Amino acid sequence: MTSAATVRQIAVLGSTGSIGTQTLDVLHRHPELFSPRWITCNTKWEDLAAQTRLYKPYGVALRDESAWQSFRSAVPEFTGPVLCGEAGICEAAADVENDVVISAMVGFSGVMPTMAAIRAGHVIGLANKESLVSAGSILMPAVAQYEATLLAIDSEHSAILQCLIGERASDIERFIITASGGPFRSFTAEQLESVTPAMALKHPNWSMGAKITVDSATLMNKGFEVIEARWLFDVPAERIDVVVHPQSIIHSMVEFVDGSVKAQLGLPSMLVPIQYALTYPHRKPLAAQRLNLAAIGQLTFEAPDLVRFPCVRIAYEALKAGGSAGAVINAANEVAVASFLAGQMPYLGIAKTIEWCLNYIEHVPHPSMDDVILIDEDARRRAAEYIYITTTKTQL
Repeated sequence: MTSAATVRQIAVLGSTGSIGTQTLDVLHRHPELFSPRWITCNTKWEDLAAQTRLYKPYGVALRDESAWQSFRSAVPEFTGPVLCGEAGICEAAADVENDVVISAMVGFSGVMPTMAAIRAGHVIGLANKESLVSAGSILMPAVAQYEATLLAIDSEHSAILQCLIGERASDIERFIITASGGPFRSFTAEQLESVTPAMALKHPNWSMGAKITVDSATLMNKGFEVIEARWLFDVPAERIDVVVHPQSIIHSMVEFVDGSVKAQLGLPSMLVPIQYALTYPHRKPLAAQRLNLAAIGQLTFEAPDLVRFPCVRIAYEALKAGGSAGAVINAANEVAVASFLAGQMPYLGIAKTIEWCLNYIEHVPHPSMDDVILIDEDARRRAAEYIYITTTKTQL
């Protein structure tokens, strides 16, 4: 690790996505503190090329070989390493010169690079919640084994971390994760039947990538955050609650054994949790809009409707089942969301696909990482088959 007076080297995995671009913005705001060592993407080579010219990292990595070739042709002046494939991204994540690795890749693609950073003993800012959803029982023991540090960048888990500063684990009663409720919070069951991708991509509070925005609309994102909290903070499911908070000002709360509740508040912005992960356990000034509670006027709360939004219930069931269940629901969700965004299935089919896969794909109680990879592949195939069969029947 570098000394406090040295510029810290940051690897940004998934630099072209929403969290990745905002992370680079934070680095750009503090050149005296941070320098981008690695930036990576799956396929968006044009965006990566622009970032390379602007931020001048030490090296880049692209998962897709075609994108890698296009990048090489488009940026011949870049003389740093240009790595290819999952192995290349894992190499970037494990670089011994990294001081912090920001894992911001979308979906299951972030699992192995996150594990590579863990095995290197790095400090990891985790925005890829799918890593813990799919393989939390494997990653967290590895964190201890390799003496890595895992800091969540999700605003909800960053809020919990901030609330826990100075507190004893034995004094914690429960965690309360807040949810905006998404764009369809007040929709009836009948209205949900006609939801379109364009409607689902209009989040009332947050600006995010397409996949996570749909996850927020179904509340699957909140279910995943429950699973993530279980692994990050080593607490059982029954001590993690979800409450709908439409204003998205309180990001999470922690209740203690004496009934006291601590909450972390702020405007809906990922810049604070990103910077906090980069500077943890310290804080640095951030030029951003400040919270004005008088202008907001009121903060409201309600219980999530698990009938209209069954994905939260499904996530709790997967967490209770343990083993391979998390990998199954993550894979099924990725396939279902992609199908919905492509106009191949209705919005309500997302939850139905996930639940079918959870109930009918064979359960593996204690999967290895190799098992998780195979389970992910099988669940994707089975989810695609289920979607094809159900949508074909609907069209007949």
